[in-house]
Amino acid sequence: MLNAQHLDSLSAEQLRLLAAELIAQVAQREQAIAAKDGELKYRQAKIDQLTHEMAVLKRWKFGKSGERLDPAQLSLLDETLDADIAAIELELEALAPTPRAVAQAGQPRRLALPPGLPRVEIAHEPDSTVCTTPGCGCMLKRIGEDVSEKLDYTPGVFTVERHIRGKWVCARCQTLTQAPVPAQVIDKGIPTAGLLAQVLVAKYADHLPLYRQESIFGRAGLAIARSTLGAWVGMCGVQLQPLVDALKEELLSHGVLHADETPVQMLKPGNGKTHRAYLWTYAPGAFEDLKAVVYDFCESRAGAHARSFLGVWQGTLVCDDYVAYKQLFTQGIVESGCMAHARRHFFELHVNHQSQIAAQALHYIAQLYEIEREVKSLCADERQRIRQARSKPLADALHQWMVLQRSQILDGSATAKALDYSLRRWGALMRFLDDGQLPIDNNWVENQIRPVAVGRSNWLFAGSLRAGQRAAAIMSLIQSARLNGHDPYAYLKDVLTRLPTQKNSQIAVLLPHRWQPAQP
Repeated sequence: MLNAQHLDSLSAEQLRLLAAELIAQVAQREQAIAAKDGELKYRQAKIDQLTHEMAVLKRWKFGKSGERLDPAQLSLLDETLDADIAAIELELEALAPTPRAVAQAGQPRRLALPPGLPRVEIAHEPDSTVCTTPGCGCMLKRIGEDVSEKLDYTPGVFTVERHIRGKWVCARCQTLTQAPVPAQVIDKGIPTAGLLAQVLVAKYADHLPLYRQESIFGRAGLAIARSTLGAWVGMCGVQLQPLVDALKEELLSHGVLHADETPVQMLKPGNGKTHRAYLWTYAPGAFEDLKAVVYDFCESRAGAHARSFLGVWQGTLVCDDYVAYKQLFTQGIVESGCMAHARRHFFELHVNHQSQIAAQALHYIAQLYEIEREVKSLCADERQRIRQARSKPLADALHQWMVLQRSQILDGSATAKALDYSLRRWGALMRFLDDGQLPIDNNWVENQIRPVAVGRSNWLFAGSLRAGQRAAAIMSLIQSARLNGHDPYAYLKDVLTRLPTQKNSQIAVLLPHRWQPAQP
């Protein structure tokens, strides 16, 4: 602090500089206080939101009326609520200003794992048995050990990992040394990364609800309650979300994207009814170097969901003629149409009415696809050159033929509608001719929706918006792993093992297209 005598000795210019410096420091402190105040308000608002959501879920779980749901639906709802509640608890724990107590009065004790299960011992010892206390350097003496057990699973067989952490003490200075507890995705939980990966892959890749997995595990010697399995799924969903966010960020760095959507029933637990929600699917262009897919579960088919997902992205979007995408094309995004959709109209016309016009249109389109099969493996420049030389004259002839046929057909007929679909979208349908990086259709992303269609018959519905979003996130990682030739189980097991100690700045190395198994 400056005293009065020192201030008197300063010149007017020095006083002005000093005053400016003090004002800047005060402003900086006020800005820091405002930022912390804003962060506290955000955290409290988030806590209030999650607490309210938790109360609603618990009311549905413990106060629900089951007569409106059949037993299978009730089982699916129970596992969804268990997962949602566990996920919210984990998020609340992360937002809490101080860590929660490890144990609370009245908290149920975890049952010991059955003694009959095979045990595999894993030793954790210090890197050095020499005392590290400054000025000591004595050899440590082992005085005991701590043992924790983790439940592992390989298809059909449970095993128990016994993690043994030896206790070493210095005889001179009594310094205690012990290897740290290995980090886990579920802190202090009993499942290994392998068991968690098995549950996730069975649920989201093999489409086995948790109540079925409960009986499968029972046949293997330990019936894990579906409420426990649901809690594991919910917590894993929260931990894997940053990886899905990073995958989305990489997807949006590409200039060509596919988009499509498919309906999924979502349950409204309060009234036991379902309504139609949608799983939106996004993937890099079929000729892009990134093999990935990101699912986005939304409550409706409104175009606002696509605009929210894409954000400020600018590029070429390959999609069908659904109206929800139209506003995107007024905001700088380029539309590329799907020839497979155009062909589908003529195919249905030919099958249902044996139309000769439809047969001729299919013949023209088949020739375009034949050229696409030939150029599929070529580079973009060579692909574009061949398209201009061979596909463009064929497309021009097809367009002239369609215009001529349409002029001779009455409005409102099935043939007129098939022709109008292609003629109305002709510019978008032919955009692939001028860009070798564009595919002829949207089939690439439609193929990524097929696993969802298979799962719908087993899920019956998504239990909640949160459950649908969690399913979308985990399925994004599983399907992207498949696209890159990985076994989803091996991928998730390794990711769940490494994720607790992975730096946020290096999270991208765990993405499916970059992932390499950890070296033993």
